[in-house]
Amino acid sequence: MAVFSDFRFLLLLAALVFIYIQMRLFATQSEYAERLAATVASENDCTRQTRLLIDQISMQQGRIVALEEEKKRRDLECGQLKDLVQDLERKGLEKLMDKVQVPVAAVVIMACNRADYLERTIKSVLKYQKSVASKYPVFVSQDGTNPSVKRMALSYDQLTYMQHLDYEPVHTERPGELIAYYKIARHYKWALDELFNKHKFNRVIILEDDMEIALDFFDYFEAAADLLDKDKSIMAVSSWNDNGQKQFVSDPYSLYRSDFFPGLGWMLTKSTWDELSPKWPKAYWDDWLRLKENHQGRQFIRPEVCRTYNFGEHGSSLGQFFKQYLEPIKLNDIKVDWKSMNLTYLMEDNYKSYFAELLKAAKPVSATDAILKTRNIAGDVRIQYNDQPDFEYIADQFGVFTEWKDGIPRTAYKGVVVFRYNSRRIFLVGPNSLKQLGIYDL
Repeated sequence: MAVFSDFRFLLLLAALVFIYIQMRLFATQSEYAERLAATVASENDCTRQTRLLIDQISMQQGRIVALEEEKKRRDLECGQLKDLVQDLERKGLEKLMDKVQVPVAAVVIMACNRADYLERTIKSVLKYQKSVASKYPVFVSQDGTNPSVKRMALSYDQLTYMQHLDYEPVHTERPGELIAYYKIARHYKWALDELFNKHKFNRVIILEDDMEIALDFFDYFEAAADLLDKDKSIMAVSSWNDNGQKQFVSDPYSLYRSDFFPGLGWMLTKSTWDELSPKWPKAYWDDWLRLKENHQGRQFIRPEVCRTYNFGEHGSSLGQFFKQYLEPIKLNDIKVDWKSMNLTYLMEDNYKSYFAELLKAAKPVSATDAILKTRNIAGDVRIQYNDQPDFEYIADQFGVFTEWKDGIPRTAYKGVVVFRYNSRRIFLVGPNSLKQLGIYDL
């Protein structure tokens, strides 16, 4: 009986084990079924994504084909445009391009604290610059902060305003000197450095804020620019004649070379400025340019009749010589066609002989009572002087400048000063002038 009970217990135990195994098998099968279903769903999703990608790739390929077609079309259009440009060039496009103006020179008006003077100068410049604006861009360079001058300059759209702010103290080299001359020299250097080095102009015309210009001012400088470029013995071109007072001039077509720097409306090139800028003086820059060590035998072109008029009675020079020398200046009022003029006689190789012939044709007159004797002679006259006091005595008789700088009289060429008296030319001839001009038969 005990054995039978033990057997039933074993059967029950085996049944329980079997049931447990079946349950585990069922659970495992269910898990595998769920995984299989998930795998199938994932596979279906991948298939769907793959089809979407294939569709997108097909669309992109279509776009690529379309872009390639567009590129071919545009390449064709570019080729056609290139052919058209070449055809236009053949028909005269290059000729049209030649009409685009390259600046002859920048024009800078140097200003400080005289707004009324500046306005008069600007109006004079713009009056004649309007028709040649692309050839001559105008700048106003102000030294300092005077508000009236700044407002005046900025009120004109036709020009560019520059401002020089210099707070460095000025130490004069000699007692009693005016600080203004030091500030002016600094301003000039700054402005010319700006125009040549920053704005890259090849030439610059310098005016001051107390000047009016003649109607042929710009044509004159355009013609002279060619001389300046070709003849390196010309240091600068000026629109001024120190002896340009009404009683001493008559011919608006006459130009001269001079060993004396005239200033007061002058043009120089970048190459010359590159030489001058590093050694620019602390003050009295115009007299500095008149030193032989600085112009080094080079000369300046000047007109007989001035193309600028200086009306600045009140300024840093305190009106020195204004009534006697500046107020009577003759400003040219005849429109000279400088483009049609042959100015090659002013080239160094030609001018010496040209000027010598003028001098040889003049009739000699002694210095004693020169004016009286000159009145009784028709044609040009030459008067010999022996030294500076002798020159001053003769020049004072006529009323022309007696001043010299570094051994050179104002306006002189090879020591010869020329001016008009009753329309005839008067040549004041230095002791070595004839020899310098190669004249030995007078």
